[in-house]
Amino acid sequence: MKIAIASGKGGTGKTTVSTNLAKYLSEIRQVVLVDLDVEEPNSGLFLKGELVNRQEMYKAIPQWEASTCTLCGNCQKVCNFNSIMKLGDNIMVFPELCHSCYACSELCPTHSLPMTKLKMGELTEYKMDELNFISSKLDIGQEQAVPLIAQTIRYVDERFPDSILKLYDSPPGTSCPVIEATKEADFVLLVTEPTPFGLHDLKLAVETMRELGIGFAVIINRFGIGDAEVEKYCEREGIDLVAKIPNQREIATLYSRGELIYPHIPEFKRELELIADYCNRLQKEMSL
Repeated sequence: MKIAIASGKGGTGKTTVSTNLAKYLSEIRQVVLVDLDVEEPNSGLFLKGELVNRQEMYKAIPQWEASTCTLCGNCQKVCNFNSIMKLGDNIMVFPELCHSCYACSELCPTHSLPMTKLKMGELTEYKMDELNFISSKLDIGQEQAVPLIAQTIRYVDERFPDSILKLYDSPPGTSCPVIEATKEADFVLLVTEPTPFGLHDLKLAVETMRELGIGFAVIINRFGIGDAEVEKYCEREGIDLVAKIPNQREIATLYSRGELIYPHIPEFKRELELIADYCNRLQKEMSL
């Protein structure tokens, strides 16, 4: 089962939920936690383990070979991302815009655009008892997170069987990286906060998940601040509200130290148990 932890905005507590839930569940079963917020991965600040793999990650981009090119311009016509352009007697390739779809290369009549590798980031894997933690980080200057997210998910799928629970710590927002991180998930847990901003962006996230046709539920973090509008919205929309993580200074203190929270805060652990029970019920229902 694949469960993505996502949110409509940054700073709601996705990583707090992801890391604590993964470590808690790993006490009774094997779990894989994947940090897919490749532009700013920080789950590794809270999880320490043995490094078992580190590898560079590449994407494919076309390289123009002028000697065989007839300047037909077909490559420019077939590229949906404007990453290749015919300018006079030259073919300009813009790697930052390329989505590695291979259209220009495969449809070039003279095979003048062979695909070459471009380093885009690095993947690391750590082992902590029954918890495997995988994180990818985009290189500085690289503008596209989607190819690295896709390759990281592929790495996890090839390395771990479907019987293992996989948790995806997703990027914030509702843009392309979030779509890539959640589109193949079995279920999504949306973390929000009880504020007007939290509600506004939660609605965007809900619309996105409904458009993708993925089941979802809501977790309220920092419960006790703001108002009750998020709860009212979930009730009106028939959305499961799984847990309400309390707003406590001690939680923020532990977080700032890079420590897991549930071993120290009983109220947090009770809410985490509710999330874990919900995930277990989901898995049983989906296996029937």
